[in-house]
Amino acid sequence: MAGKYFDELNVGDTIKHTLGRTITEADNVLFNALTMNTQPLHLNEHFASQTAFGRRIVNGILTLGLVVGITVGELTEGTIVANLGYERVVHPNPLFHGDTVYVETEIVEKRESKSRPEAGIITMKHIGRNQDGVVVIEVTRSALFLKKPV
Repeated sequence: MAGKYFDELNVGDTIKHTLGRTITEADNVLFNALTMNTQPLHLNEHFASQTAFGRRIVNGILTLGLVVGITVGELTEGTIVANLGYERVVHPNPLFHGDTVYVETEIVEKRESKSRPEAGIITMKHIGRNQDGVVVIEVTRSALFLKKPV
Protein backbone atom coordinates (compact mmCIF):
# COMPACT_ATOMS: atom_id res chain seq x y z
CA MET A 1 0.00 0.00 0.00
CA ALA A 2 1.05 3.56 -0.63
CA GLY A 3 -0.14 4.75 2.79
CA LYS A 4 1.83 4.69 6.02
CA TYR A 5 1.13 2.25 8.81
CA PHE A 6 0.78 3.29 12.46
CA ASP A 7 4.29 1.92 13.15
CA GLU A 8 5.83 4.09 10.41
CA LEU A 9 4.63 7.43 11.81
CA ASN A 10 6.09 9.31 14.76
CA VAL A 11 5.25 12.54 16.55
CA GLY A 12 7.14 15.35 14.85
CA ASP A 13 7.26 13.70 11.42
CA THR A 14 6.45 16.12 8.61
CA ILE A 15 5.30 15.09 5.16
CA LYS A 16 5.38 17.62 2.33
CA HIS A 17 2.91 16.09 -0.08
CA THR A 18 4.09 16.26 -3.68
CA LEU A 19 0.65 16.47 -5.28
CA GLY A 20 -0.83 19.92 -5.90
CA ARG A 21 -4.28 20.76 -7.28
CA THR A 22 -5.43 23.86 -9.13
CA ILE A 23 -9.03 24.79 -8.30
CA THR A 24 -11.20 25.81 -11.21
CA GLU A 25 -14.42 27.79 -11.29
CA ALA A 26 -16.16 24.59 -12.44
CA ASP A 27 -14.90 22.72 -9.36
CA ASN A 28 -16.34 25.35 -7.04
CA VAL A 29 -19.67 25.78 -8.84
CA LEU A 30 -20.20 22.00 -9.09
CA PHE A 31 -19.36 21.48 -5.41
CA ASN A 32 -21.81 24.19 -4.38
CA ALA A 33 -24.51 22.70 -6.61
CA LEU A 34 -23.95 19.17 -5.26
CA THR A 35 -24.10 20.37 -1.66
CA MET A 36 -27.04 22.74 -2.30
CA ASN A 37 -25.00 25.70 -1.02
CA THR A 38 -26.42 28.91 -2.51
CA GLN A 39 -23.97 31.27 -0.78
CA PRO A 40 -23.49 34.16 -3.25
CA LEU A 41 -19.91 34.65 -2.05
CA HIS A 42 -19.13 31.42 -3.95
CA LEU A 43 -21.48 31.80 -6.91
CA ASN A 44 -22.29 35.42 -7.66
CA GLU A 45 -19.38 37.45 -9.06
CA HIS A 46 -21.23 40.76 -8.79
CA PHE A 47 -22.09 40.15 -5.13
CA ALA A 48 -18.59 38.91 -4.29
CA SER A 49 -16.96 41.88 -6.04
CA GLN A 50 -18.56 44.12 -3.40
CA THR A 51 -17.11 42.18 -0.46
CA ALA A 52 -13.73 42.49 1.22
CA PHE A 53 -12.48 39.65 -1.03
CA GLY A 54 -13.30 41.51 -4.25
CA ARG A 55 -14.23 38.30 -6.08
CA ARG A 56 -15.72 34.87 -5.51
CA ILE A 57 -13.95 32.58 -3.07
CA VAL A 58 -13.78 28.79 -3.05
CA ASN A 59 -16.15 27.04 -0.66
CA GLY A 60 -14.28 26.23 2.58
CA ILE A 61 -15.67 22.70 2.79
CA LEU A 62 -14.35 22.02 -0.71
CA THR A 63 -10.97 23.33 0.45
CA LEU A 64 -11.10 21.01 3.47
CA GLY A 65 -11.98 17.98 1.36
CA LEU A 66 -9.29 18.78 -1.17
CA VAL A 67 -6.58 19.19 1.48
CA VAL A 68 -7.47 15.85 3.09
CA GLY A 69 -7.69 14.20 -0.34
CA ILE A 70 -4.23 15.41 -1.37
CA THR A 71 -2.76 13.55 1.63
CA VAL A 72 -4.29 10.15 0.83
CA GLY A 73 -1.72 8.82 -1.64
CA GLU A 74 1.28 9.44 0.61
CA LEU A 75 -0.32 8.96 4.01
CA THR A 76 -3.52 6.94 4.38
CA GLU A 77 -4.17 4.99 1.17
CA GLY A 78 -5.13 1.49 2.29
CA THR A 79 -3.70 1.90 5.79
CA ILE A 80 -6.50 3.49 7.80
CA VAL A 81 -9.62 1.94 9.26
CA ALA A 82 -11.48 5.24 9.56
CA ASN A 83 -11.24 8.96 10.08
CA LEU A 84 -12.25 9.65 13.68
CA GLY A 85 -12.63 13.40 13.69
CA TYR A 86 -11.68 16.83 12.46
CA GLU A 87 -10.87 19.61 14.91
CA ARG A 88 -9.90 23.25 14.73
CA VAL A 89 -10.58 23.90 11.07
CA VAL A 90 -9.46 27.45 10.26
CA HIS A 91 -9.34 29.38 6.99
CA PRO A 92 -6.90 32.25 7.63
CA ASN A 93 -6.96 33.35 3.97
CA PRO A 94 -9.31 32.71 1.06
CA LEU A 95 -8.74 30.33 -1.81
CA PHE A 96 -9.65 31.68 -5.26
CA HIS A 97 -10.40 30.11 -8.64
CA GLY A 98 -7.07 29.44 -10.33
CA ASP A 99 -5.14 28.93 -7.08
CA THR A 100 -3.13 25.76 -6.63
CA VAL A 101 -3.21 24.05 -3.24
CA TYR A 102 -0.24 22.22 -1.69
CA VAL A 103 -0.33 20.40 1.65
CA GLU A 104 2.05 19.65 4.48
CA THR A 105 1.18 17.23 7.28
CA GLU A 106 2.71 17.10 10.75
CA ILE A 107 2.14 14.13 13.07
CA VAL A 108 1.15 15.72 16.39
CA GLU A 109 -0.01 12.76 18.49
CA LYS A 110 0.16 8.98 18.44
CA ARG A 111 -1.37 6.38 20.73
CA GLU A 112 -2.31 2.72 20.80
CA SER A 113 -5.98 1.84 20.33
CA LYS A 114 -7.54 0.46 23.52
CA SER A 115 -10.16 -1.54 21.63
CA ARG A 116 -8.25 -2.64 18.51
CA PRO A 117 -4.84 -4.23 19.06
CA GLU A 118 -4.19 -4.21 15.28
CA ALA A 119 -4.49 -0.41 15.09
CA GLY A 120 -3.55 2.89 16.66
CA ILE A 121 -4.71 6.50 16.58
CA ILE A 122 -2.69 9.17 14.81
CA THR A 123 -3.49 12.87 15.07
CA MET A 124 -2.27 15.00 12.18
CA LYS A 125 -2.19 18.70 11.44
CA HIS A 126 -2.69 19.46 7.76
CA ILE A 127 -1.68 22.88 6.45
CA GLY A 128 -2.86 23.89 2.98
CA ARG A 129 -1.06 26.67 1.14
CA ASN A 130 -1.64 28.32 -2.20
CA GLN A 131 1.00 28.62 -4.91
CA ASP A 132 2.46 31.67 -3.16
CA GLY A 133 2.87 29.84 0.16
CA VAL A 134 -0.07 31.65 1.81
CA VAL A 135 -1.89 29.44 4.32
CA VAL A 136 -5.51 28.94 3.21
CA ILE A 137 -6.51 26.22 5.69
CA GLU A 138 -5.29 24.44 8.81
CA VAL A 139 -7.06 21.37 10.18
CA THR A 140 -6.29 18.83 12.87
CA ARG A 141 -7.50 15.32 12.01
CA SER A 142 -7.45 12.02 13.88
CA ALA A 143 -7.56 8.64 12.17
CA LEU A 144 -7.39 5.00 13.17
CA PHE A 145 -4.37 3.55 11.34
CA LEU A 146 -3.62 -0.13 10.86
CA LYS A 147 -0.40 -1.49 12.30
CA LYS A 148 2.05 -3.07 9.88
CA PRO A 149 1.13 -6.72 9.30
CA VAL A 150 3.57 -9.21 10.83
